[in-house]
Amino acid sequence: MRLNPMLRRSRAMWASPRLWRPRLVFWTGALAIGVISVVFAKTADAAQLLFAHAVGGGGWRLALALVITPLGFVLCSWLAIVYFPGSQGSGIPQAIAARHLRDDEDRSRLLSVRMVFGKILLTVTGLCCGASIGREGPTVQVGASLMLQAARWGGMAHARGLILAGSAAGIAAAFNTPLAGVVFAIEEMGRTYQARTNGLVLSAVIIAGLAALGLEGNYTYFGITDARIGELSDWILVLACGVGGGVLGAGFSVAALRATRYLRRFVATDPLKKGLLVAAACGSGVALVGLASDGQTFGTGYEQARTAVEGGSLPLLYFLGKFAASLLSMVSGIPGGIFAPSLSIGAGLGSSIGLLLGASIGLAAILGMAGYFAGVVQAPMTAFVIILEMTGTHENVIPLMCASMLGYGTARMIAREPLYHALSRLFIADALRRKRAMATQTREDEAN
Repeated sequence: MRLNPMLRRSRAMWASPRLWRPRLVFWTGALAIGVISVVFAKTADAAQLLFAHAVGGGGWRLALALVITPLGFVLCSWLAIVYFPGSQGSGIPQAIAARHLRDDEDRSRLLSVRMVFGKILLTVTGLCCGASIGREGPTVQVGASLMLQAARWGGMAHARGLILAGSAAGIAAAFNTPLAGVVFAIEEMGRTYQARTNGLVLSAVIIAGLAALGLEGNYTYFGITDARIGELSDWILVLACGVGGGVLGAGFSVAALRATRYLRRFVATDPLKKGLLVAAACGSGVALVGLASDGQTFGTGYEQARTAVEGGSLPLLYFLGKFAASLLSMVSGIPGGIFAPSLSIGAGLGSSIGLLLGASIGLAAILGMAGYFAGVVQAPMTAFVIILEMTGTHENVIPLMCASMLGYGTARMIAREPLYHALSRLFIADALRRKRAMATQTREDEAN
């Protein structure tokens, strides 16, 4: 009996280890991203609680941050410089840079199993000492590292597509936002989208998302809000949050990029000594801002953002304190992301605008998040989709899109260079300098 040609090809595929083994390794890698993302999230939450318990209650206990935070920053910076180079900062620029690097050794400096361990350890340590950082950006580097390692084990090609898939799976599992994972891969990681990678991205997002759902259950990151645009005057709020968020977000992006470039030149002559000095100074600054805000600006800012989204007002100048703490944490050289702190800054900005305009705090918070986040990363689609999924506010799709586009458009007039892509070029430049130095050394050895 003759078999259908399609059935024959299917049987041949599954009978050949050369064909099914890479798929099995890929699925295992995506599953591992989901599981590790959940473990990372729970560990990060425990670290924040530990710090809050140590400095909670105000008075002399809060003043302990003046010792704990700078020492923690120095410890994280030392470990990053000595044992985990390439782990500094968010992790998203490293994943973007790895997609552009052709040499596997250069990629391994940014994405590896060692980096997975270091990124998680140092981000959790940073949260233990009150750093204003998030785990979501680091989860992107972790996801990309795991997927690239799976590709090596499985003998898979298309490394760039697999890095993209791992990054998308990391975002999806970290926030429980599968759509945002896909949009993030298209808009922020890739800036271009090749047809052959779409199956990889979707498969990785689905498998990692299912693993996270199985462990955590279905949830919305910032809870559910029923705030919505009700009157024509509410569109003034959309305009204010979009433009205001774009201005503030662009300010963060420009300040972070200029400070990072300056500090890289400053520490180049003595990376360890000067790097630790910068970390100590930034940690002291974060501690002082935390004391001035009565501890509100320490950590990810998740609780403050959730409070605002659910309708509770934040202190009028909270967003400025969180802005300063997040900027200092980012340029300090310790590992940690800006996703959650940026959303908290945006929620604080929206809360303040809502108070001044007498509008709904919950609505103002989500609009402020959209405008500010789009202004920082200049990725408006990712901004409104991720906030839509994190707050379950499906009635506000159009207002969120408008706030995101206003934030993006305003930021583009101030900061021409998207933050993550500008930072990724620094890692690419480091790789090129190493190549040139090695080539020069080889020529000198041959001459001698």
